[in-house]
Amino acid sequence: MKNFVGVVARFGLAAVWLYSGLIKLLNPLESRQAVQAYELLPSDLVPMVAVALPAFEVILGLLLVLGLFLRPVAVLSGALLLVFVGGIISAWARGLQIDCGCFGGGGYDENADAVSYLKSIARDIGFLALAVFVYVWPWKKFAIYA
Repeated sequence: MKNFVGVVARFGLAAVWLYSGLIKLLNPLESRQAVQAYELLPSDLVPMVAVALPAFEVILGLLLVLGLFLRPVAVLSGALLLVFVGGIISAWARGLQIDCGCFGGGGYDENADAVSYLKSIARDIGFLALAVFVYVWPWKKFAIYA
């Protein structure tokens, strides 16, 4: 059973990172708007983060698929997900109405409410659970370096 869950955790988290990163890289304007909407970074850093963040997500996904450095990638994934949760909580606490931009889109959203923020936070906590599982019980079959 642990092996099955390990497969699901490793490749599920890989799919999350690959999809979220690629969709943002293919839509750089939306990615930039999403980063800017959080109002956390100086405006001159927004373009760099809007490109570097999705590229980092894709790298994490590829490393998980290839089975390279599974535990360090799980730690980086968990840290990034905690940053995302913190960003969402910060936006919500400051009364910003934004779409998280987690899977493309993003930016200001007049329909954002407590439910949408809670859904985004819960989803990211679910992904965090995948990262924890990959760290604790990495599925090492077909892994080059776990």
